[in-house]
Amino acid sequence: MEPLIHTIVLWLSLTFALPVADEVPHVRHVPPERLAALHFGAAAGQGREQGILGAYDARSRTIFLREDWNSRNVTDVSVLVHELVHYLQDRASGAYECAAAREGLAYEAQQRWLQMFGRTLEEAFGLDKLTLKLRTSCLPY
Repeated sequence: MEPLIHTIVLWLSLTFALPVADEVPHVRHVPPERLAALHFGAAAGQGREQGILGAYDARSRTIFLREDWNSRNVTDVSVLVHELVHYLQDRASGAYECAAAREGLAYEAQQRWLQMFGRTLEEAFGLDKLTLKLRTSCLPY
């Protein structure tokens, strides 16, 4: 996994001017229920776990991926790209207006990664422009 992570980090650095990390994050493969709990908290709602494919925990510098994640699947690798953006954002100690503001660059990187392989976020995950706008905007709710 380390060679893949180093390759993606280098690509992110060159493409988005993110810092190159001197170490790689921990990566753990976990069941969907664990990902949902990481994302939504311990009281994760039933049925929400299928939509969560990855998560980054800044405290432990760990990327969590679903247990069925496959390094040979470009869509799955794009989830790693997304979470590596959050890892590099954390390493750069940037300030963001809200948590959603951090997502903009992560989704942009994921989209560009997928486009190199002839895919899009909408095709791969059903994420249209309106959904992306909502997920990356600091809304007052």
